[in-house]
Amino acid sequence: MLALYRLVAHIPIPGLDSVALENLFNNNQLLGFLDLFSGGALRRMSIVALGVFPYITASIIMQLLTPVIPTLQNLSREGEAGRIKMNRITHWGTVPIAIAQAFAQLVLLQQANVLTNVGFSGDALMPTIAAILSMTAGTMFLVWLGELITERGIGNGISLIIFAGIVVGFPGLLARGFLDRDNILGVFFFALIGLLIVAMIVVFNEAHRRIPVQYGRSIFRGGQMYRQSGSSYIPLRINSAGMIPLIFAFSIVILPGTVAQYLSSAGGFLGNLAGNLNAALSPGGPIYWILAFFLVVGFTFFYTLVVFQQQNIAENLQRNGGFVLGIRPGRPTQDYLNRVIIRLTMGGALFLGFIAIVPYLASLVTNVEAIALSSTSLLIMVGVGLDTLRQLEAQLMMRNYEGFLR
Repeated sequence: MLALYRLVAHIPIPGLDSVALENLFNNNQLLGFLDLFSGGALRRMSIVALGVFPYITASIIMQLLTPVIPTLQNLSREGEAGRIKMNRITHWGTVPIAIAQAFAQLVLLQQANVLTNVGFSGDALMPTIAAILSMTAGTMFLVWLGELITERGIGNGISLIIFAGIVVGFPGLLARGFLDRDNILGVFFFALIGLLIVAMIVVFNEAHRRIPVQYGRSIFRGGQMYRQSGSSYIPLRINSAGMIPLIFAFSIVILPGTVAQYLSSAGGFLGNLAGNLNAALSPGGPIYWILAFFLVVGFTFFYTLVVFQQQNIAENLQRNGGFVLGIRPGRPTQDYLNRVIIRLTMGGALFLGFIAIVPYLASLVTNVEAIALSSTSLLIMVGVGLDTLRQLEAQLMMRNYEGFLR
């Protein structure tokens, strides 16, 4: 199935100027960042150029709207049936996001003289609609393929598709590293820093604090009351937000520079202001990475707390007869867990902030500019790899001799 994904990633939309397209990606940071989630399909402007990014956007929007909209909040508490309904809403929400992003990509390509006849009038109408529908269908095809991998294979299918796209780009990354033959020592230290980052990501992804929980329930059988008790724990992860804060932060910090890049050719006061802003927010400057650090830290707290409140851990514990040792059930338990998650998130936020600025620090230390070490891609790869290994281990423990792929 992943081979099928790589096959369709090489089918381009018609009417492209490949040379102009390559120049556009070399000069546009935002497109290069979005290309991370398409595995190079966006750089080729294939029918799956948008990748699964519209689905990721729709999923994030659903997670943020769930505590705000009562209907979604009730669905989240209905178990498996509610999860299926919310997943269906996410799929429907992916379609308009994919259509909007597809049209925006076509307009951007037209401005860069990569495409012609983009619009909703005259001779441009049918080619534009065909390109938008093709890219939207490609996104929904990848979403369907990802869910099929989840159902019939091992691991999260959407994550594996992103993982495959990132891995495909590694040969080109190594080739650019070997081109810098004048600084072999710098390339070696750059690779060493990459390995240390991977080890650090593994440690922080697996690190968690166990909150001891005691269960005690009364059961009536045959007119007599029996006491049942047991103990367990709640694992609260240090990095429970994953790579979502990095996606948020880099999308925001890249956007002003991208807009300023197009406004800088206007001339006059606006053009000079846009040119200065574009130079200040260049990835080679410290302002860009300082903003990225603080945005990652802020989004980590925001996303973690929003998702944690949706889990209703204290309410579920009280409903099932469980309690945290030394803490009264109900509101005191919720306050205690909030204090713990805030302290843990402080460490996770600083870790993600450091991971975000590692490429800049590594380039300063090693003086190697040929390789763009993407900390976001490393975080995704390590996370998906660990999740897949956990599921493989679970299959082995269950002694499932039927095979992993059904």
